[in-house]
Amino acid sequence: MNQREDILNKRILNIAVPNIISNITIPLLGIVDLALVGHLESKVYIGAIAIGSMIFNFIYWGFSFLRMGTSGFAAQAYGQKDIRESFYQLYRALFVGFIGSILLLVLQKPIDLFSFFIINGSDEVEFFAQQYFYIRIWAAPATIALYSISGWYIGMQNAKIPMILAIIVNLLNIGFNVLFIKVFGMKSDGVALGTLCAQYSGLIAGIIFLSKQKKRLKKYFIPSAILQIKALKRFANVNKDIFIRTMSLVFALSFFTAKSAKFGDTLLAVNTILLQFFTIYAYIVDGFAYAGEALGGKYFGAKDKSNLLRVTKLLFFWGLFMAIIFTVVYYFGDHLLLGILTNNVEVIQSIQPYLIWVYLIPILTFGAFIWDGIFIGVTASSSMRNAMLISTFLIFVPAYFILHYFFDNHGLWAAFMIFMIARLVTLSIYAPKSIFNKLK
Repeated sequence: MNQREDILNKRILNIAVPNIISNITIPLLGIVDLALVGHLESKVYIGAIAIGSMIFNFIYWGFSFLRMGTSGFAAQAYGQKDIRESFYQLYRALFVGFIGSILLLVLQKPIDLFSFFIINGSDEVEFFAQQYFYIRIWAAPATIALYSISGWYIGMQNAKIPMILAIIVNLLNIGFNVLFIKVFGMKSDGVALGTLCAQYSGLIAGIIFLSKQKKRLKKYFIPSAILQIKALKRFANVNKDIFIRTMSLVFALSFFTAKSAKFGDTLLAVNTILLQFFTIYAYIVDGFAYAGEALGGKYFGAKDKSNLLRVTKLLFFWGLFMAIIFTVVYYFGDHLLLGILTNNVEVIQSIQPYLIWVYLIPILTFGAFIWDGIFIGVTASSSMRNAMLISTFLIFVPAYFILHYFFDNHGLWAAFMIFMIARLVTLSIYAPKSIFNKLK
């Protein structure tokens, strides 16, 4: 490894490691939530958490374009040494997020009616899922504002503040959930209330961190520039594509959960637990995807094709390295994690035939995550959108209807893995024209 690659590796790790540390707390929260409800007297609480979380995946992941778009725009402004524009991006994201969160609160009843019209869970599962929904929806303003704040800091090459915010939010969330369920005797509604309290705690912390930039925040708060039509149009166009891309991804995950529910409460619980293995790995490897956002955007903004190519190569190396490690960990440690998540004998017995998919997750999925980070950083949003639409609607959905007919739940998992491979292939095809050929 030459000196330049050694320097780039250090820069990658300086961004990736804090994000990995912060991301660990997210699946940790999911594990604790499942462990808490998985040890209650009924498996319906696991299903309620799965369906409630699926609805909020649609809602909040739909707004995650604010984190991704803000990260990419801020990183490019940083690479161009345009501090003024980077602060404008923060204000634009917060403004759009505020409007969006108000709309969610106003439209919560129609969202509830539409969501449970589509979902086919048992009556008992849906009852508890609705309780969960009507509590957690009030966290919308805090959750969406934190997307903008975290994305901006990542774009500014500062991974430590998002790490601290994520740790605060998720550890407090765990603490609140334990309090409400173990002390106050709540069920899945306790998980929702814990999330609500933790999100607003995180927002307060985010405001405190931003207050350290008080002079610049005041200096660059120029409404006429922040709301300038041309800039807002570009912001909207890129984020529109990221929104479509993200909603397609959420559709795929929600489609997976909805089809799991059709197999009955037991297999819904099985697939919900197994998806935790996917989620854990996704959040870990996303640390390197965030490095792709920050460094990819920086070098793209600086027109530095040489370093952009090197960063891309190194990120794929790190992704493969993490995939090998997690394959080994999952193979030897799967039963330990399962024992933490649930003591339901029926669920544990039913899970055994499907563990093979856990072992395949890391190797088959890491490439898609790495490409996502790089595409977000250079704001190649239309290509991201097209790749996801192809992978979801032309690959995943048809694959499910073919494979599940012959292999039932194994067919669902096979279709999902094919979907992840399709994301890697399509993004690889788009990369030269959408990213590298734009730089001399």
